[in-house]
Amino acid sequence: MEAMISLMIGVLTATGVYLVLRARTFPVVLGLTLLSYGVNLFLFAMGRLRVGAPAVIGSGDSYADPLPQALVLTAIVIGFAMTAFTIMLALRARAELGNDHVDGRG
Repeated sequence: MEAMISLMIGVLTATGVYLVLRARTFPVVLGLTLLSYGVNLFLFAMGRLRVGAPAVIGSGDSYADPLPQALVLTAIVIGFAMTAFTIMLALRARAELGNDHVDGRG
């Protein structure tokens, strides 16, 4: 289980970094999204993956740490809003400049 989570974090991060280094805006937006998914998965895994454990201290002998879960939930909401903003910014730049290069030159 831990190896699969580590592999997924590595694949998401590597793909995100590769796409961020592209010269077009939409692969950059997709790369930032994949990179944020990798970071969210990393934060979630830092809370120790436990199956069937409550997230509240005192409900059982073993519990899941609720802080990484709260951080990931907040990061998902903020990431969605930033992705929507970045897509609208990229569409506006494409309409103004006529291309979708990151540096604005065609």
